[in-house]
Amino acid sequence: MDKLTWYRVLAIAVLLLICTIQCVWAAPTPTDFTTTYTITLREDGSALWTVEYRTPLVTDEDVADFQNYSSDMNAVYLPQLEDLMQRSAAQASAGTFRQMEVDNFSGTAVVQTSPTGKFGVVTYSFSWTDFAVSDGGLSAGDAFAGGMYLAKDTTLIVRYPPGYTVADAEPAPDQQSGDDLTWYGLRSFDDGEPRIVLERPAFPVLPVVLGVIAIIIAAAVFMAYRKRKQHPGPADLPADIPEDPDDQVPRLSEADLLSLEERIVQLLRSNGGEQFQSEIVKVLGMPKSTVSSTLNDLHQRGMIQKIRKGRENLIRLIDESG
Repeated sequence: MDKLTWYRVLAIAVLLLICTIQCVWAAPTPTDFTTTYTITLREDGSALWTVEYRTPLVTDEDVADFQNYSSDMNAVYLPQLEDLMQRSAAQASAGTFRQMEVDNFSGTAVVQTSPTGKFGVVTYSFSWTDFAVSDGGLSAGDAFAGGMYLAKDTTLIVRYPPGYTVADAEPAPDQQSGDDLTWYGLRSFDDGEPRIVLERPAFPVLPVVLGVIAIIIAAAVFMAYRKRKQHPGPADLPADIPEDPDDQVPRLSEADLLSLEERIVQLLRSNGGEQFQSEIVKVLGMPKSTVSSTLNDLHQRGMIQKIRKGRENLIRLIDESG
């Protein structure tokens, strides 16, 4: 295979290897390049994905072919990757009942020269919202609905926030250094693996106590100063107490929420008791996240069923008479 054809195979490999999030795929891949997946977990449960491919450029023809591949990256290969990951995140979201989204896609292709030679380096990156569960700690892995496959010369690195500790990791990483867990190919992971459970840093009790004492002392000094400067009398608190910041966050009112639930139920009834979730979003003209949250509420209250149909959710109204 000539080098230009090989680079096109590389672009397809980007898509197929990442597709292992949903299904174990063990097709052979070229052996003259290395692949590194880096998943950087954040405290809010989101993750930054980076996929790097590195191949040697031995001849001038290799360099020219790599530059031809680079010129098509943003117009051809990056949109293909974005489409695949959007569908993968949608399937993972349906399986975990978390509203996952992927965005901020970017791709670069550069030629690097080192003492060991010249290399072509292709890097793709994107953000994945709600990739992990943040509930007092961090747990990741359930988004890998069909496991994951690491080909030969492929490395998976999972990075976690500073201060967190690893409570569990299945399977055990091949290497742990600092805040990194590393697995090397050739290997296959089972459904929901690799699974990582992280514990939140211990609450710093002593600094908080010292801080509270300092505030109390400062307040006492300030009150004494005011008494000396003003006529005797109680020191009044401000008349206007700021509102709770949480109350300033836009949210659906209870009436609006009930109205949306009723509209969904009526829509299902008018369509024979069932309809795909994507059609419900289209008909209602509401944000996907708002409709998804309302459907989750109805599901938890036993009013609807969520049935997986291919890559979509079929929403079915539960018979109220039964």
